[in-house]
Amino acid sequence: MDGQETDLVRLYVERGFRGRVGFGARPALLIIDLIRAFTDPRSPLSCDLEEVIAATRRLLDRARAAKIGVHFTTTAYVEGHTDAGLFICKVPSLGLLRAGDPLVEIDERLRPLPNECVWCKKYASAFFGTALAATLTAAGVDTLLITGCTTSGCVRASAVDACQHGFRAIVVREAVGDRAPAPHEANLFDIDAKYGDVVSLDEALDYLARFGDPGGQSE
Repeated sequence: MDGQETDLVRLYVERGFRGRVGFGARPALLIIDLIRAFTDPRSPLSCDLEEVIAATRRLLDRARAAKIGVHFTTTAYVEGHTDAGLFICKVPSLGLLRAGDPLVEIDERLRPLPNECVWCKKYASAFFGTALAATLTAAGVDTLLITGCTTSGCVRASAVDACQHGFRAIVVREAVGDRAPAPHEANLFDIDAKYGDVVSLDEALDYLARFGDPGGQSE
């Protein structure tokens, strides 16, 4: 952390920001939009997410070994994008995300198991227009480990909504990514200041290790 960032952190702390929500007793893992449209370099929507995929895979293996709930999101629209509202006006490239197209499938390196929910959303937040909050609440979840893309878009929106729904939002730094460093870092800073905790991959793995055998493997 350089001097300028240290000064900024100090300013926020002095103003009463950057408190900690901490880890709770009942976690779930949320993997946001790690779909082929964003992970396949051949897609015009792609980002450099190789390290994000690798970090998320480690969390996924640990969560499955501990029998912790796992939730995925994708984004997909019907023909004609009549369900895309004004979002598609801001991001016309969302028109590539068509229901049934291989681009909206979860990256094969993170393939969901039959008992894992895949929520199809239309907007940025994983909570908006889905039953994610009700499902987490019914399962007694109090902590949501958040991974995926993009940090400045769907990750941030989901972290804000997680906080607003009463969940401890934990964003795993190495497991989220964006198209450019500046929005990535700015949004991690802002999430950590106001809505949830940004933690390292090692911290998240250590936390999940409390709930089961850390040496377990996914199916």
